[in-house]
Amino acid sequence: MLSETLAAGLEQYKIGAKIRTLRLKKKLGLAQLGEHTGLSPAMLSKIERGQLFPTLPTLLRIALVFGVGLEHFFVEGSDRPTIAVVRKEDRLRLPDRPGDAPSYFFESLDFPVTNRRLQAYYAEFPAGSQASESHQHDGAELVYVLRGRLAISIAGDEIVLEEGDAMYFDSGAAHSYRQEGPSACSAMVVTAPE
Repeated sequence: MLSETLAAGLEQYKIGAKIRTLRLKKKLGLAQLGEHTGLSPAMLSKIERGQLFPTLPTLLRIALVFGVGLEHFFVEGSDRPTIAVVRKEDRLRLPDRPGDAPSYFFESLDFPVTNRRLQAYYAEFPAGSQASESHQHDGAELVYVLRGRLAISIAGDEIVLEEGDAMYFDSGAAHSYRQEGPSACSAMVVTAPE
């Protein structure tokens, strides 16, 4: 059984509708398509109506009948906006580094989107955690503190952000994060590559 997030991620590609369009363009009935693919008409009908998502081998069998590649089913049309919903319960929580006492934990807020123009994360900095390792990457970064206090060191300068504060900076400069004060901190971090 697929989670709501995975189902929503697959639904955005409208694979069933694309198969139906190809089938009708070739003037094939479900039974005829079934004969060519070895799949039952009932299964093909469920796939076309979006009640069942085909496995890649099944989708490849269908693609071969129509002479298209698998990418045909995953390329989004230019007239459709990209939409992805990430449910809280479906996010994966990861430490900033493996091993003992991570500086922070993060969760991707946009992982199902391909070809992202930005990347957004929810980050939690436990009380008493050590500063993260200094790092840098191309582009820009925006940090918005949701709770607590967060110290950000950029190229040797340290700026302390309070709850509700935001900061934009060139992420090509070496930077690190550190929870500040007696309580845990949480923030939203958005990075945008150049």
